[in-house]
Amino acid sequence: MDQPDVVDTLGASPVGGAEVGLITQSQWGAVRALFERGMGKKAIARELGLDVKTVKKWLRQDFEPQRRRSRGRLADGLAEFLQARAVEVGFNGAVLYREAKDRGFSGSYSALARYVSPWRGEFRGQELATRRFETEPGKQAQVDWGSSWVWLGEERVRVHIFVMVLGYSRRVFARGYLSEGLDALLDGHEHAFAHFGGRTATILYDNPRTIVLAKDEASGAVTWNAAFKDRMDFYGVEIRLCRYYRAQTKGKVESGVKYVKRNALAGRRFADLDALNTWLEEWARTVADERVHGTTHERPSERFERAEATVLVPMDSRPPAPRERVESRVVPRDGYVPIDANRYPVPLEWAGRTVEVRILAEVVTLGSGDAPPIQHPRLSGKYQMARWIGTPRQVPRANQTRQDGPPRFDPAYLGLAAEVDIRPLAQYERLTEVAS
Repeated sequence: MDQPDVVDTLGASPVGGAEVGLITQSQWGAVRALFERGMGKKAIARELGLDVKTVKKWLRQDFEPQRRRSRGRLADGLAEFLQARAVEVGFNGAVLYREAKDRGFSGSYSALARYVSPWRGEFRGQELATRRFETEPGKQAQVDWGSSWVWLGEERVRVHIFVMVLGYSRRVFARGYLSEGLDALLDGHEHAFAHFGGRTATILYDNPRTIVLAKDEASGAVTWNAAFKDRMDFYGVEIRLCRYYRAQTKGKVESGVKYVKRNALAGRRFADLDALNTWLEEWARTVADERVHGTTHERPSERFERAEATVLVPMDSRPPAPRERVESRVVPRDGYVPIDANRYPVPLEWAGRTVEVRILAEVVTLGSGDAPPIQHPRLSGKYQMARWIGTPRQVPRANQTRQDGPPRFDPAYLGLAAEVDIRPLAQYERLTEVAS
C-alpha cells in the first residue's frame, strides 16, 4: 500500500474557513481510499488519528460538511453607526471599541476589529486609486528632474537628468546637466522642442523654485519665477502645475525618469557630459521610441507619427536668445576668479585686472582686453575650483617679491651716502699737512 502518499495529502488539506466540519473532505477521501486498499477500520483510525466511530460513520455516507452553530455577530446591531464613524476616526479601533461599548456592545476588542477590517481595506483602496488621465495628441507634455551617479571619465559625478514626456505618444527626451538650476531647465526645454520638432499646448510641472516662487492653493494665485515665465511666454506654452503633494498627477514623466535611469544609464560609463547627452538622444530614438509601451500597447514612434507629429505647435524660426549674465570681477593675486561660490583660474599675469565674465548654462568665459578669452565648464554646487587646462601657469617676473642682492633704494642708506659725498676736499688736504 502507498500509505505515505495519503498522509502527505492530509498534511496539505486546508484548515478552518467559513464552514468548519468535524472532518475535512480530504480526511474523508483518505478514509475511503485506505479502506478500498484493504486497511481495517481500526487501523485507519490509528493511522489518521480519528475515532473509530467517525471512520465507520464516513464509510457509510457521502461527505457533507458539518457547520458549527453561529453565535451571531454582536456588532451587527451597530453596523450603521460603525460604518459612518470608522471613517471619521481614521479606523482607530480603540476609539470605535470605546464608543461601541457605550452603545451596548458586549463583544471583545478583537471581534470588533475583525468586523471593521474589511471596510478599512475598501476605503484605503478608494483613497489610493488614481484615475489615469489620457491627453489628446499635442495637448500636454510633462517635465521632471531625476538624478543619478554616473561615471564621466575617471570621476563619479552626480548628473541631473531633465526629462520631458509627450502625454499622448509617450515619446521621451532626456538630457544630463550638472545642476537643476534655471539655466539648465531652460536649455532642456530648447533641446526637447528641437528633438520633438515642436511643442505641446501645455506642459505640466511640479512646483520647484525655478518655476514657482509662491502659490496659494486656496485662491490659485501663483508668483512665477519671472525669467522662466518670460521664456515660456516666448514659446507660447501654457504652464500647468501639480497640486502640492500630488506628484502622481504627472505619472507619465515619473515613470519616464525611472525608465531613463534603469535602462539608459544602467552600467554605463561616458567620456564626458557631451558623450552622455549624445547617448541619451540616440537611446531615446532607437530604444525608448521603439519599445511597445505597456499602457498604450504601441510603439511611441508609431503613435507619434500617426496622430501627434502634425499637431505639435511648430517652433519659431528665431531661437530664443541664450540666457546669460555678464558681470565684471577683479582677479585676485592667486589667479582664481570667484563666481557663484566657485572659483575659475585665469593666467596669473591677469592678477589685479578687471575681467569680463560671461555666465551661460554650461560655460563660464572670462576675458581681459585683447587677450584670448579663457573658457571653463560651469561648475555645479558650491565651493569648488575649476582645473587649469593647458601649459602650467608661470608667476610673471614683475610680480615676484624675492630680492636679489642688497636693497638699492633705501632712502636712509642713500642719505648717508650723500652726506659723505659732499665733504670739501680742503678738509682732506689739511689733514695730510698735519700728518706730515
